[in-house]
Amino acid sequence: MQNSCDILITNASVVIPKIGVTEADIMVEDGKIKSVVRSSGNVQASRTINANGRYVLPGAIDPHVHYGVFTPIEEAARTESRSAAVGGVTTMMRMLRMYDDSYHSITKHLDASRGNHYIDYAIHASILKPQQVGDVQYLKEKGINSLKIYMNLGADLNHIYMDLDPGTHEIQDGKVDMDGNLLSSIVEAGAKANSTLLVHAENPLACSEHIKKAKEAGLNSLKAWSDCRPASSEAESIAKISEMGRRFGSSLYFVHIGSSAALDAILAEKEKGRSRYYIETCPHYLTHTTDFESLTGKVVPPIRSKGDVQSIWSALRNGIIDTIGTDHVANRLEKKMGKDLWSSLAGFPGIATMLPVLLSEGVNQDRISIERVAEVTSYNTARIFGMYPRKGTIQEGSDADLTIVDLELEKKVTPELLQSYSDYTIYDGWKLKGWPTLTMVRGKIVMKDGQITGALGHGQFVPRPVAP
Repeated sequence: MQNSCDILITNASVVIPKIGVTEADIMVEDGKIKSVVRSSGNVQASRTINANGRYVLPGAIDPHVHYGVFTPIEEAARTESRSAAVGGVTTMMRMLRMYDDSYHSITKHLDASRGNHYIDYAIHASILKPQQVGDVQYLKEKGINSLKIYMNLGADLNHIYMDLDPGTHEIQDGKVDMDGNLLSSIVEAGAKANSTLLVHAENPLACSEHIKKAKEAGLNSLKAWSDCRPASSEAESIAKISEMGRRFGSSLYFVHIGSSAALDAILAEKEKGRSRYYIETCPHYLTHTTDFESLTGKVVPPIRSKGDVQSIWSALRNGIIDTIGTDHVANRLEKKMGKDLWSSLAGFPGIATMLPVLLSEGVNQDRISIERVAEVTSYNTARIFGMYPRKGTIQEGSDADLTIVDLELEKKVTPELLQSYSDYTIYDGWKLKGWPTLTMVRGKIVMKDGQITGALGHGQFVPRPVAP
C-alpha cells in the first residue's frame, strides 16, 4: 500500500545533502526509505517516531577506523560498533592491516566479522608488502576497492601493529619499508583497478632524524612530538605521491590532514590536474592543540598549533575538506601509556564523539552548518567510496540509515558514556552540546537515548561499489 509503511518518522527537520533542510515526514519500509513527504496524512505505520522538530541526518559513515588490532575482530566488532552506534554512526570502515603475503586469507576476517556488528561495515586493505600488490584485483572482487598506503613507514620508523588473526590476542608487530618501488607499484595497481588510494603522507626519514635529536634533548611533550613530525614532512610526501598519481591517473584520498602546510600542499597539487584528490580531517584536529598536557593526545600525524586548528575549521566550512574520519583506535590506557612520550603509543578512540564534536563545536558555535555536517560525515564519504546512493543520503530507495540529533542536549563526556573497549577519551570531562538521540541502520533502531537497542549481528558487510 502506498499509504502504509513499517516506520513513520514525523515532525522531522530532514537534512538532505545538496538539497537542504526540509520539514517533512520519512516513511521507512523493508529497511529502505520509501518516501520523504511534506505531510504523511493518513499513512498507516507499524511504528511512529515523533522527531519533535529535531534534525534527522543521513547516518554518519566513519571512513577511518582501527579495530581488531588490540583485540581480535570478533570481539572488537562488538565493542566498537556499539560505540559507533552511540555516536550516530551507521557504517564504519575498517583499516585492515594484514602481514600475510597474500590477501586471499582475508576471508577469515570477513567470516569472523559476520554476526558481530551492530552497524554496517566496510574494509580498506592496507598494502604493506610487494607480494600483496598482486591481490588488488582479488580484493576488488571481494568488494574492497580502496587501498591504504603508509608512506610514513620506512627508515627506522618501520614498525606497525598488524590486525590480529581471529581468535588470537597476542599483539602482532610488523616491519614495513614503503620504498619508492613499492609505492609506485601500489599507485599503478590501484589506478588500473580504479581503487581509491588512502594516503598517510609523512616522510619517515625526516621524522626519524628529528626524533633522535628530541630524545637526546630529553623532550617529553606533545609540542615536541609535533616538531618531530613536522608538517613539512607531510607536504614532501604529498608532492611525491601526487607526481605518481598524475602519471597513472589515480584517486588520492589524503587521510588525517590537520595542518595548514599539508592542506596547502594538496591544493597546490590539485591545481596540476589529472588525479582526483580528496581530503579527510579528524575531530581532534578541530579541538586539540599542542597545548594539550596529556600524552593520551599522542597521535600520528600530531595535533598541531592553534593556527592550524583555525585553518582546518576554515577549510571544513568552505568545502575544501571532503570528509571527517576519526582515526579511531580501540586501545586501553595500560597499552597506550608508556613511561614517557617515546614509549607511549600513538592513537586514541574517537568514533562516538565525531558527531557530538561537530554539533557542539561546529554547528552550535556557528562555525559550520548542519547541512555541511551531513556532507562531510555521510554524503561525500558515500560518494568517494562507492556507496552512494544506497548510503549517504535520505531519498527514496536509499538505505534507512538515519541519525536523529538534539542540538540542545548536553552531556559530559566519560569513557563509560561512549561504550568502547577503550577506557579513556581525550574529551574526558568535556561538556558537548548536541548529541544523537536515535541511530537507525537499514530500518532497525540500534541506539535510542544513549542505550543500545539493536541486535548484535544486524550490521552487514558493505561490498563496494554497491548496487544502487
